Amino acid sequence: MRTSRLVLIPAAALAFAAPLAACSSDDASNGTESAEVTASETSTETSDETTEPAPEETEAATGEAEASPVNVVATTTMLGDVAAQIVTCANPESTATTLMPIGADPHDFSPSSAQVAEMVSAQVVIANGLDLEAGLDDALENAASDGATVIEIADLVDPIPFGEGGHDDHGDEDHSEDKAKEDDHDHGDEHSEDEHSEDEHSDEAKEDDHDDHGHGDEDPHFWFDMNRMATAAQLIGDELAVENGQAYADCGSQVADEIRAAEADVRALLESVPADQRILVTDHDALGYLADTYGYEVAGTVIPAGTTLAEPSSADLADLVATIQDEGVRVIFTNNADPSALADAVAAEVGGDVQVTSLYVGSLGEPGSGAEDYISMMRTNAERISSTLTS
Repeated sequence: MRTSRLVLIPAAALAFAAPLAACSSDDASNGTESAEVTASETSTETSDETTEPAPEETEAATGEAEASPVNVVATTTMLGDVAAQIVTCANPESTATTLMPIGADPHDFSPSSAQVAEMVSAQVVIANGLDLEAGLDDALENAASDGATVIEIADLVDPIPFGEGGHDDHGDEDHSEDKAKEDDHDHGDEHSEDEHSEDEHSDEAKEDDHDDHGHGDEDPHFWFDMNRMATAAQLIGDELAVENGQAYADCGSQVADEIRAAEADVRALLESVPADQRILVTDHDALGYLADTYGYEVAGTVIPAGTTLAEPSSADLADLVATIQDEGVRVIFTNNADPSALADAVAAEVGGDVQVTSLYVGSLGEPGSGAEDYISMMRTNAERISSTLTS
């Protein structure tokens, strides 16, 4: 599902205009009363004795206007953590709800009716996008049609195509979109007798590509590049500031700066691994951004797709075993939220000292896990990758 990137809520402007209008009266300027003033009272109160509000009172009224409380819903736990930091920084009365519970896999999450209602009633819905939350497609569309601003972040942070995240030839074989398009074009030229048949063939090719990856051409797992997540924080803050005040943009920049500062620690950990040992085998194609950013190679995946919903064939698993043996891979990284039975079976088939190590891929961790928030999640993942690859 690809909704529009931003669906503005004209009604929100009316909702937040009321407190601003109230600030124009003398009563509202001292912040003690909000009683209505009749037309006759207004006419008798106009006099030369009208006083200007004190500077402190003006500042308070402006501050309130710049930080109107908002109701935000985020889909994933990573986006929920970042959004919550921004809105509570700008106005503690704001609410930020995360739909997915800790440990949920975004690929197969389905919302309850109560959660759908939360999305529809929210002012802003922050989604990952690029088909990561396949089970939320209808709910996101409903929220947008009912007036919520729906922001699909992944589309706005320069996403990379599948297969460009440090894959070697084995990965490119699985995810080569350019070759598929060339083959489709040649086949269409050879067999197209009219525009109708060519269009049908093109549609089938697109469906096949979507089935291969579970998402489409572009990789939705952008949060594995912390600089892109920092950009996401700024985008969220800027969008919230449009209707609710500059404080949200300032807080978005503040959270972005914190993420960028933490990224330096993550970079140091990941770049401490010698270049010839920066080889990744994962349970599904989720670490493309990490590989692309820090100079790693994704040698293969247990599930040859960008989603955990796909199922590998016996031939796929045999190919992966051969790749692991050829590359001298010693670690298979899995998603903490999903069973590792397939990865365990591959490791057993390879034999030797191949180990299976879990990472926090699609969700933050429980309290005490060391991955309770986005920054700690990325640090923990970097520590696990660097320690296992260099041990």
